[in-house]
Amino acid sequence: MRVLVIGNGGREHALVWRLHQSESVWKIFCASGNPGIDQIAEPVAIAPTDIPALTSFAMEKKVDLTIVGPEDPLAAGIVDEFTKAGLKIFGPTRAAAQLESSKSFAKTIMRAAGVSTAEFAVFDAAGAAWEYAGSRQGRVVVKADGLALGKGVTVCRELAAARAAISDVLESRKFGAAGSRVVIEELLTGEELSFFALCDGENAIALGTAQDHKPIFDNDEGPNTGGMGAYTPVSQFGAEIEERIMREIVRPTLAEMKSRGMPYRGVLYAGLMIDGDRIKVIEFNARFGDPECEALMMRFEGDLAQALLAAAEGDVSKAKVRLSPRSAATIVMASGGYPVEYKKGLPIAGIDQIEGSAPSNVKVRWAMNRIRVKVFHAGTALSDGVLVTDGGRVLAVTAMAPDLQTAVAAAYEAAEMIEFEGRHFRRDIARRALSRMPTTSGSV
Repeated sequence: MRVLVIGNGGREHALVWRLHQSESVWKIFCASGNPGIDQIAEPVAIAPTDIPALTSFAMEKKVDLTIVGPEDPLAAGIVDEFTKAGLKIFGPTRAAAQLESSKSFAKTIMRAAGVSTAEFAVFDAAGAAWEYAGSRQGRVVVKADGLALGKGVTVCRELAAARAAISDVLESRKFGAAGSRVVIEELLTGEELSFFALCDGENAIALGTAQDHKPIFDNDEGPNTGGMGAYTPVSQFGAEIEERIMREIVRPTLAEMKSRGMPYRGVLYAGLMIDGDRIKVIEFNARFGDPECEALMMRFEGDLAQALLAAAEGDVSKAKVRLSPRSAATIVMASGGYPVEYKKGLPIAGIDQIEGSAPSNVKVRWAMNRIRVKVFHAGTALSDGVLVTDGGRVLAVTAMAPDLQTAVAAAYEAAEMIEFEGRHFRRDIARRALSRMPTTSGSV
């Protein structure tokens, strides 16, 4: 099978890495790739949003399956155009992708489907939005309605913060066209969970759970980012919770979408808030999360291409989804100053210690402890043959081990081996899960 992956971040590197291990795949293209991806896939110098050029390329190269990583091409209708051209592609249509590209649309779908979600209101004028936030004493979540790279959400606990967040969206237009409207929700309490389902337009199968860490600093402080780390599985939410999510959220959503003539195919990512027996949807995403994808792909076993092809062809019953019982953790290494201003072009050192062919004591120790470590490139580039930073989130250092404590410790050990000026990463990934476990040394 010839496969084309669209995107150039850590999520796409993880997908390409797993596809590279699929028995059915003999050729992988990636548009537009990155230094990590380019080691195992042929880079294609076409922007992920250049749909006409991507369509022509896929037809010329007789691509058997295209897999869309980021949200922007989905929102722009890449699936519609590929389908018109007779090409098989994994992802939702432009209409179905509104579950992510428009938060107000997603709320409408959830309300019609009877899916539990936070109380909300939608505004296009700041004055009315301020008044609504005031009625809740400012304890609200303010969201730009459109796509904002995971940064258009502000959790507010007082009125001044809510007013400022609303002004950022509707008056200052901090998020551009994504902020033409604002969605204001009640502030939910509980524990967040990322749930993934493989969908064929009518049916779905579970793809596993993960827990993301959005704020830039430890203890969930500071502004939201695209994600600073993740781990999987989330053991406190087991098979019973997963079945409830499928029954109460995923299947009703698919049924509602189908009834509206926009069947949903692809991966559906449900961001959830769980508090005791209560499960509420925070948001839907129309693609794999990042960095959850990096951790999930470490655990995925079998032929990923065949599983995604089954969904694209409309029959997930043919998909064989198996996840390792082991745990995986991802630590995102970011540029200093992210998610605001940061430098690019800074040399990166140390990855060879982790992935190079030369033997080392740490790699021998990892092997002895059944630990697998992989560094996924997110925002990197080559400058005169030197690997340098090229984005806010630079690397996603991922480890898989027999237990979560060991996986987290190994991921941090690997992250400490990588150096670049101003590097930043959270030091508390998986802290909630680890706090529920017996105390260990955390060594690997």
